Amino acid sequence: MRKYITLDTYFQKYSSKPVKKQKNLRHILIIICLTIIFISGYILIKWSIDNWQIDQINQNIKKNIVLKDTNDNGKLVNPPQNKKSDYYYYAALPFYQVDFSNLISQNQDTIGFIYMNNTNINFPIVQANDNEYYLNHTFDKSQNKAGWIFMDYRNNPENLNDNTIIYGHSRVDRTMFGSLRNVLTSYWQNNPDNYVIFLSTLKENMIFQIFSIYTIKSESYYIITDFQNNEKKAKWLKTMQKRNIAPINTEVNINDKILTLSTCQNNLGGRLVIQAKLIKIQDR
Repeated sequence: MRKYITLDTYFQKYSSKPVKKQKNLRHILIIICLTIIFISGYILIKWSIDNWQIDQINQNIKKNIVLKDTNDNGKLVNPPQNKKSDYYYYAALPFYQVDFSNLISQNQDTIGFIYMNNTNINFPIVQANDNEYYLNHTFDKSQNKAGWIFMDYRNNPENLNDNTIIYGHSRVDRTMFGSLRNVLTSYWQNNPDNYVIFLSTLKENMIFQIFSIYTIKSESYYIITDFQNNEKKAKWLKTMQKRNIAPINTEVNINDKILTLSTCQNNLGGRLVIQAKLIKIQDR
């Protein structure tokens, strides 16, 4: 005689294992989702705290500096013979001058100050014994992933190298070198008043004229600080000029002192680079 079973018995017998597996899978997915939410929340909170700390440091710095322009003529550096060159337009600009006394009292690593038109770049510059420390330490030396604006440890701020390099993180909130992405926009590039960088050290006030703006994969060639001979420097300068994507045609030669600003362009190792030549200097 054929034996019959009820539906309840059938499902208990033949579907209990799949249902159990489904429940286990559901539990695993829930745990994974909760873990992702927890990690994302932690990262967001840490990022917000880092930004708040940077904002507090910046506010304190602004209270303790005096950034003013000075009409002192200064000294022209490597002027071109062509009097119609844009060089003379930028060389006619006044210097920005900074009182470093309060900044140095806050951080003995302070070696300069940088200002750039139509960006948020208005920061004291520090220098350590390596290029790692200020990647995750702020101006007050507290740990922070925002880091700070710093000069390459190989450079001499008192006697500029062939190429002086300044680094900073490209922050989403546009702090540090985050606002450097402005230079890639047509709005910024179409304003000729933007092609200048004001840099002060403890020794001198300086004005640099931008000659190249570009993005590139991570490399070490653009951050060479000194060249063995004029031929190598000339070749390097030619390469840097060819990379330029901005509507400028600034001439450079082996007698020019170069300033390079470097920041991250993306999370894949890309770099955004701005390079300028020294055109005017003033003793402090």
